[in-house]
Amino acid sequence: MAVWDLSVTVEELGPEAPPLKISVTSDLHIGGVILKVPSWTLDKCGIHADARLCLTPQHKPLHLLLPSGITLRMRVCFSSSVFRTVMGICKLLNIRRPEELSLLWPVEEKKKKKDKDAEKEVYDITRAPLPSGTIPTLANGMPAFFAEAPDTEAAYKMWLDSSRSLLQQGVKENDKLLLRFKYYTFHNITPQTDAVRLTQLYEQARWAILLEEIECTEEEMMVFAALQYHIGKVSLTEQIVASCPAMDDLDSALQCLEVKMEGESSADDMLETMTAPELHDYLKIFRPKRLTLKGYKQYWFTFKDTTVSYYKSKEESSKEPIQQMNLKGCEVAPDVSVAGQKFCIRLLIPGPEGMNEVYLRCEHEQQYSRWMAACRLASKGKTLADSSFSTEVQSIQSFLAMQKTTPSNNTAQSDESINTHSLVSPRYQKKYKPKQIWQALPDFGLSYIVVRFKGCRKDEVLGIANNRLIRIDLSVGDVVKTWRYNTMRQWNVNWDIKQVAIEFDGNVNIAFSCVTADCKIVHEYIGGYIFMSTRSREQSNVLNEELFHKLTGGHEAL
Repeated sequence: MAVWDLSVTVEELGPEAPPLKISVTSDLHIGGVILKVPSWTLDKCGIHADARLCLTPQHKPLHLLLPSGITLRMRVCFSSSVFRTVMGICKLLNIRRPEELSLLWPVEEKKKKKDKDAEKEVYDITRAPLPSGTIPTLANGMPAFFAEAPDTEAAYKMWLDSSRSLLQQGVKENDKLLLRFKYYTFHNITPQTDAVRLTQLYEQARWAILLEEIECTEEEMMVFAALQYHIGKVSLTEQIVASCPAMDDLDSALQCLEVKMEGESSADDMLETMTAPELHDYLKIFRPKRLTLKGYKQYWFTFKDTTVSYYKSKEESSKEPIQQMNLKGCEVAPDVSVAGQKFCIRLLIPGPEGMNEVYLRCEHEQQYSRWMAACRLASKGKTLADSSFSTEVQSIQSFLAMQKTTPSNNTAQSDESINTHSLVSPRYQKKYKPKQIWQALPDFGLSYIVVRFKGCRKDEVLGIANNRLIRIDLSVGDVVKTWRYNTMRQWNVNWDIKQVAIEFDGNVNIAFSCVTADCKIVHEYIGGYIFMSTRSREQSNVLNEELFHKLTGGHEAL
């Protein structure tokens, strides 16, 4: 019987930790080796004589409700953090970019009498092989099995804590959880590899509007109904453009050619850049203020590089402008109604104290197409000399053309042949008529939490987007202030008094406490969106889990 010292590397201690030396014999079984590893003791885990332990499997079945309405029964890891558990779920379901999704509790619904016997079909995939590489993570410096469970009162059931395990958050075997997109920054989406991801994203947006989880107007509801109808009609058509190797090779060649041409620079290109084209025209501008009606005023506008300047008249364009607005980094949104001859451009321009809202109104489609394309390019830091300007103009004009109603007796369908229940919410069932209106949907992905700002006596709403925070007056619904993440210097959470403090450029400081949710949810949203902004196309397959937990884990990540 041989005796020697065995070197054992414990992954939980970190990659830089030295291996442990254990004296073993040749007849020692594997379980005996594990018992000799002095990584965790009962005393270190806070387990005393009066403790009662439960031996339970790490992987248990869970009912997972997908955005498409399908319920899956699958085995997931209850001991790892929710972040790592979602990674395993997405790997099994072939969903890329798992950091964009998370788990949350479903809303408890009262069952109707007619639905007592009707149960949704559950697809059992518990026998599917589990993803490899699942390692139990630490919580508060100890294994997740022995960490103290938080208060599971769950009066306001929302997203699960990404840094804690399912076991710690009161999730039990065969419980129901929702898998949803949490962070609305969709990185590197390609139809060839993200079929499941795109389908679930579409279904999440669809049901959020049908169930009126997102507030929208009647016109917006009809627009989305038309889009749904068009998507459903195309998906049922036999003549669907299928992906073929020849077309994929052509797309790859065109992309390579575009990159090559952008990388080359000649004297003509330099001259064209030096003499960049400009836009000049009469437009109307409006700056919304609280308790005022929209009143547009006409000025002479010039668009040069990424800056918009306006003057009192064309004759005064040689003098100092009334104001200059640099659109680099701004947000551009359409406010268009072709039927009502309304062609407006909504701009959110970053400023020292937040976002400044500006509306530009054009007279006709051609003018709108040029100025809208220029604003979109300027927001990305590009000028009118960019090669994509003409393509952008054509795309906008084609988009406007789709909004025009073109009735045809041959292709028209009766209202009875269309299932309106799957297109619009019940509130708009009676008003529904098939419309050929095509326009972009409003901003999707805002999360709202009721907060109370420091120094204020009334509650307000904090809107959390992928690139900014929005302060909203709860009584009238007006946007009071907007702050962008790229102007944020730091944010801190006082876990004792449950208060979030944020510092922005220009010595702007805000602090608030959460009313309808724990401050950990706001902290995780902010840190998560900042983590999403660190992703790049070159590192599309690399996920820095340690950085995610540092940004979202709060005091537990320290």
